[in-house]
Amino acid sequence: MSDLAAPLDAYRDAVRPEWIDHNEHMNMGYYLVVFDFATDEFFRYVGLDEAHRMACGVTTFCLEAHVTYHREVRVADPLRFTTLLLDYDDKRLHYFHAMYHATEGFLAATNELMSLHVSLATRRATSMAPAVLARLAAVQRAHAAVSRPPQVGRTIGLANRPAATA
Repeated sequence: MSDLAAPLDAYRDAVRPEWIDHNEHMNMGYYLVVFDFATDEFFRYVGLDEAHRMACGVTTFCLEAHVTYHREVRVADPLRFTTLLLDYDDKRLHYFHAMYHATEGFLAATNELMSLHVSLATRRATSMAPAVLARLAAVQRAHAAVSRPPQVGRTIGLANRPAATA
């Protein structure tokens, strides 16, 4: 497969006026919206597109999502997204998006996700199709050469502070 970009660098968007809050920058909730659009592009890339979902009666559910905010973006700013497959098994995908200002190049935000492959009939986890798993294996081989971003696996907390006492 010659299209195995590492990381995938395919999704583009722009900050829409309705995404702007009272601080005159993109509201935090819309970061998840636009990252979800980047997920749609990634899923098309690995074979979990709408046609596959409809034909096989499957979908994905997000199990966990972590967002880090680095620099604000404002109305009409062009956005560029990269996606890195971190890991997968027969029912789950662990992946990471980075959002950049498309012309200035700075990192605006990141999104680390865990998604579950689900049967629409049972609403329970189910294995992905062999063709999808084969595609994921090829993508994983290509993406394994990319260094893990420092935001992967982060937790929330006040670093280097003793725990509060009652």
